[in-house]
Amino acid sequence: MRRILIPFVLCASLACAQQVSPADAERLAIRHLLEAQVDAWNRHDLEGFMKAYWRSDDLTFFSGANATEGWQTTLDHYRQRYQGEGKEMGKLDFYDLRVELLGSDAAFVRGHWHLLMKSGHEQGGVFTLVLKKFPEGWRIVHDHTS
Repeated sequence: MRRILIPFVLCASLACAQQVSPADAERLAIRHLLEAQVDAWNRHDLEGFMKAYWRSDDLTFFSGANATEGWQTTLDHYRQRYQGEGKEMGKLDFYDLRVELLGSDAAFVRGHWHLLMKSGHEQGGVFTLVLKKFPEGWRIVHDHTS
């Protein structure tokens, strides 16, 4: 019994010593938001994907040479590009994410995106996001994807 108890106590005390800092907790919350966004995309749930965005006419979305404003306009862009006639959403992945806190209620995220289509065709690029913390949690207020 004693051999089992000593490793357990040691592991428990190490877990307590490794508390997550408030900044790390915020970074983790942002990463969870983006993971939920990828999960929604891969379920072909654009409305679920859009929950990560600020539901406002002031949301900005830049893609290639196009700049749009507004949550609904952004949703319409995604629907046209990925759910229109003859279109597919594919399987989305984000990687090389770098989350930087700019203060207690603002963050900047850089990363890569990758889409794999059923045909085997691949698309990808980079993105930068500006996020703001609202009472309901972190939301993307600006997205620049290329």
